[in-house]
Amino acid sequence: MPHSMTGFSTAEARVGSFRLVWEVRSVNHRFLELGFRLPDDLRAVEPDCRELVGAAIKRGKVDCSLKIGADERGAGADTIVAGALERLKALEGEVRAVFPEARALTAEEVLRWPGVLEEPAQNLEELGEAVKDCLGAALRALTDSRAREGGRIAEMLEKRNAAITALVSGIRPQLDAVQLRFRERLRERLERLDVQADPERLEQELALVAQRTDVAEEIDRIASHVAEVQAILHRNEPVGRRLDFVIQELNREANTFASKVQDEALTRVAVELKVQIEQMREQVQNLE
Repeated sequence: MPHSMTGFSTAEARVGSFRLVWEVRSVNHRFLELGFRLPDDLRAVEPDCRELVGAAIKRGKVDCSLKIGADERGAGADTIVAGALERLKALEGEVRAVFPEARALTAEEVLRWPGVLEEPAQNLEELGEAVKDCLGAALRALTDSRAREGGRIAEMLEKRNAAITALVSGIRPQLDAVQLRFRERLRERLERLDVQADPERLEQELALVAQRTDVAEEIDRIASHVAEVQAILHRNEPVGRRLDFVIQELNREANTFASKVQDEALTRVAVELKVQIEQMREQVQNLE
């Protein structure tokens, strides 16, 4: 199933007194472009993180951001620093000596005071494996998200494919009748102009004009490209670039078809073909 290049995911892990949160966001891009935001103490694991992303994603602009904070549930979050309360009480006494009317600190305010509660030890270097495992979880979630969006785009492409197939099927039975009507219109014009022409030479000229306006080959190639698009959609690999190329070819044949048709009904079909193909081209730009 095709994958979209657009997606967003998060993953969270708690390790000791730390809380790790990865945020991974991807958008369209011609190639794979990676951006990382990590704490300086964890820059050593960035090459491994880049390798993990490269193994999971083949195309797109991917931004990965790691946030690390204290786990409020971890040990030490409720441990008071030795002597902190005494120092704070002494400070409060000095203030109240100058401002007797000052309000006393509440217990909640005391606990919020900087330096009162123990901060977790900053051994970030020891978190390398946990950081990579958490990133792996975020990438799996991102892959699932991109797969769901890719499936939605594939469904839309298949609908467009079916619409083009129906248009082509409706054209084929008309081709002989269209050519006959075109020849008759040419004959009528010559008669109105009262042009005397050698019957054999006239027939040769009519045959040449008919050949220039024959769209049977274009119809066959359009049908072939549509079948190829359908086959590519069922490949279990990145297909965006291949689909983009095939749809360019499909558009080229549709343009040739539109330039050759001389029949009003087929002109309307040509316009509808180009509309369907343009919608496919826009959707394919978002596939990996």
